[in-house]
Parts: sequence; C-alpha cells; structure tokens
Amino acid sequence: MAKLKCSDYGFECEFVSEGEIEQVIEEFGKHTEDIHGIDYSKEALMQFILRKK
Repeated sequence: MAKLKCSDYGFECEFVSEGEIEQVIEEFGKHTEDIHGIDYSKEALMQFILRKK
C-alpha cells in the first residue's frame, strides 16, 4: 500500500491518494497536473513513495 498527500508536498490541498503503488502514481500525478499545474514524472512519484517508507 502507498499513500501520497498534497499537503506533504507544500500544497494547501486536502487531496490524498491511497492504494496500490501504480494506482497512487496515476491518481496523484493526474491530480497534481490537472489541479496544481505540475507534471511529475512517474519516476519522481515513485521516489516520493519510496522516501515515505
């Protein structure tokens, strides 16, 4: 299980994505691009997940 929260990365946003790693990468990446205008690569999002463990 993986979990990423916008508030952990400096956004004043309550969005949370939780679940399987691939699902979290897809959801969080889409949210940050659509809502915050930041296009994180899948590799960057994987690093976010790995650093939280």
